[in-house]
Amino acid sequence: MREFHPLVKRWLDGELSADQLGAELAAELAEARALLGAVDRAPVTLDAEFEGRVMAAVRTRPIMRWGRAWRRGWQWIGEAHELRLRVRPWAVAALAAAATLVFIFAPARQAAAPRAVAQAPESVYVKFVLYAPGAHQVSVAGTFNGWDARATPLAHAAAPGVWAATLSLPAGQHLYAFVVDGQRWVADPTAPGVDDGFGRRNSIIAVSPQGARVS
Repeated sequence: MREFHPLVKRWLDGELSADQLGAELAAELAEARALLGAVDRAPVTLDAEFEGRVMAAVRTRPIMRWGRAWRRGWQWIGEAHELRLRVRPWAVAALAAAATLVFIFAPARQAAAPRAVAQAPESVYVKFVLYAPGAHQVSVAGTFNGWDARATPLAHAAAPGVWAATLSLPAGQHLYAFVVDGQRWVADPTAPGVDDGFGRRNSIIAVSPQGARVS
């Protein structure tokens, strides 16, 4: 079948005039005109007997009323129907295994929740004290506050040169150090310490539900 240029197709559809196609499409335009000239444009008339036969065939077909269709539909829904499913043996085994896993792990999760609550670390109040008579400000930084030198400031105690702060720490082992005047990191002289690997020494405190221990 001849495939015409899209512009020629638009001319065939009556959307464009021949002048709008341009000289490069003149050959295709002539071919399209020849094709149109070969088309038989004589009007088509139908025999009266043919129309009568068509209408007679239409009248013989049963007419489905909407009301009857709805009643049949509801009647089918209300009736019992046999439903047959073909299940592969491997699918049955997979479903059985999945159900077994659900029954095994669901109770385990329920039992684990109370245990997690019971094992939650208890908090203990710990008092940090440093003797720094010439300091203008003192704070304590450690694993319990992200080593933030400004998060936990100490206050002047009753004795001159003594700084103190009381914190609530969870049970476990914590590393810490005092920060004097925001620049000088000082280990607790009353607690054991470890080297942090950067030339500085951090102190260690062990907190348990019975209290805190530095040795």
